[in-house]
Amino acid sequence: MRLADIVIPDTPAARGALEVATAYCSPALLNHSVRAYLWAAAHGAMNDIAFDAELLYVASMMHDIGLVKEFDSHTVPFEEAGGHVAWVFAAGAGWPVERRVRASEIVVRHMWDGVDPGWDPEGHLLELSTGLDISGRGAEDFPAGLRAEVLERYPRLGIGPEFAGCLADQAARKPDSLAGRFVRSGIAERIAANPLDR
Repeated sequence: MRLADIVIPDTPAARGALEVATAYCSPALLNHSVRAYLWAAAHGAMNDIAFDAELLYVASMMHDIGLVKEFDSHTVPFEEAGGHVAWVFAAGAGWPVERRVRASEIVVRHMWDGVDPGWDPEGHLLELSTGLDISGRGAEDFPAGLRAEVLERYPRLGIGPEFAGCLADQAARKPDSLAGRFVRSGIAERIAANPLDR
């Protein structure tokens, strides 16, 4: 598996999602979102998990949009805020209601401890890929050459400290959220030890 083997969907919705992420995310958060899709798509291909590439790509671009100031919510966890943004984006893209709901679900589920690929392959792949990119979980399951190519094309740009800071902020304001639970369980230390930053 090489970077060139990963298909990036070229649809109006996919291009629009990248445009939104580029406009609102920091450079580090943008590259993280792109890598989240690449790791997810690679894992799906390597493990024969069929997935909807456009749906996964849009969700990947939107999965952390709830962390940026323009879409941060004082009432709901950032992944739920991001799910709402994904639903609205998908409506604007002309997707039917069922597909809008799927985009929202995938964004919300990326923070879960695990998602069954049998009933939500895109949610499973995004949960796995974001865990890899943020804390290095499962990095050894990806070929070293692919890891090197992805990190060279989409460098990390200090995503570890930036993301740890975002989670700490979310946890302080929303202590009952999953971000709060992650912070209390030592996510900052796991982020600091990410082998992708070595």
